[in-house]
Amino acid sequence: MGIISSASDTYHKEEYINISHTVSSVNCYSLQRGPQEIIFLSPPQAKPIFSNIPYLLLTTYNLFPNRQKFNYEAIESVITFIFQIISKATNMSTPTQSLPFKSFLNGKHTYKGGPGIDEVSTGNHKVFKLSSNENPIGCSPKALAAFKLASDNLHIYPDRTPLRLQQALSSYYQGKLTPSQFLVANSGSEILELILRGFLGEGLEYIYSPPCFSPYSMFANWQGAIGKHVPLKKPTFQLDVQGILEAVNANTRILFLTSPNNPTGTHIPQKTLITLLENLPEHVIPVLDEVYFHFADAPDYTTALPFIQEGRNLIAVNSFSKTYGLAALRLGYGYTTPEISQYLSQLIRPFFINRPAMEAGIAALSDQDFVRETVALVQQERERLYPILDTLPLTYWKSQGNFILIQPNNPNSALETRLMDKGIMVRGMSGFGAPGCIRVTIGTEEANNAFLKELGNLLA
Repeated sequence: MGIISSASDTYHKEEYINISHTVSSVNCYSLQRGPQEIIFLSPPQAKPIFSNIPYLLLTTYNLFPNRQKFNYEAIESVITFIFQIISKATNMSTPTQSLPFKSFLNGKHTYKGGPGIDEVSTGNHKVFKLSSNENPIGCSPKALAAFKLASDNLHIYPDRTPLRLQQALSSYYQGKLTPSQFLVANSGSEILELILRGFLGEGLEYIYSPPCFSPYSMFANWQGAIGKHVPLKKPTFQLDVQGILEAVNANTRILFLTSPNNPTGTHIPQKTLITLLENLPEHVIPVLDEVYFHFADAPDYTTALPFIQEGRNLIAVNSFSKTYGLAALRLGYGYTTPEISQYLSQLIRPFFINRPAMEAGIAALSDQDFVRETVALVQQERERLYPILDTLPLTYWKSQGNFILIQPNNPNSALETRLMDKGIMVRGMSGFGAPGCIRVTIGTEEANNAFLKELGNLLA
């Protein structure tokens, strides 16, 4: 698209506005004065460095004395060049076409999960996937049977609402919450996204405490929200309650909390959570991610349940991917007060949960023998690993989850890549706010022994 082709062209303001969107989303105005076409360009998002420049002035007469020869491409290239320079200095984007893109969806906030086994090539090594906190013994036999049965009718639409799963969840929680207090979605991550769609928007703020699950900030930024990070206190990775309360302002809407925390494995003691909740203003909604709660055995550990029973404005997030072993089905749930649940349920469309996932989820809730077997294995292996890790040149944090965060003494050890070469898949934690650390899932005894052997060899 060009701006002008000759001195005799008729000026159309709309054309200038279109080209301004094309080159850098700027305001563009024109003034015809004799043989000169003067174009005023004003960047609306200019930062203070440009505060003393009311506009940029481009005189096509001076740049192109031979006005019969200048063309669309020449003018556009000049303006594009000018705003490439401005964009670099002001962090303004330079779209290549005039589409109504949201400025905050700029490609910077994307979540990339860890690779699957099929993506890894390790030669002749047996592969142990200890990178995604999956269930080490598979899934519930009852859930698998229910899934297979439901798969015989894939041509039939699923339930219009997730009511049957909500009722099963209410029974699992012994009737302490009504079915309508449960939110169901395709994974715990989608529960998070549902919450953020309901409470965040452009200019509103959220608080998170890294190291933590990176989608907290990514999903919130997709809503145009502004994040404030209040890091966990080192070296213990405990929650900074005072820092959080000081970060709250009139625009704060969401506070992310995680217990047990991914990736540190630390938990929020009950007294700490009480102090925080009692001092938060009502316009801030705490979101407690308790996906790993089954594995916690600390005497002062608590879920959100007793607080929600008291009527506190709090939302809990859970998943069927970890303890229940249904990661491939992407099924999650949350629970909250009746008022918040009713509000967020407006965002849930009909036929939201596919039938095989719903049937597997209902069956998994009824198979507590499988849950106990899973938890016993993780807790037993977790305790077995600690004294062995104590002998190696590294730091680790005792965990309330089904994983352990490890930091080698040598920051350049490249453990993630070198372990991968040996068939041991772990996850680097730079993206979660813990650079130089790896997170290893607690697996079967065989998998854990393979990990310890290769880790010891690499750090020797």
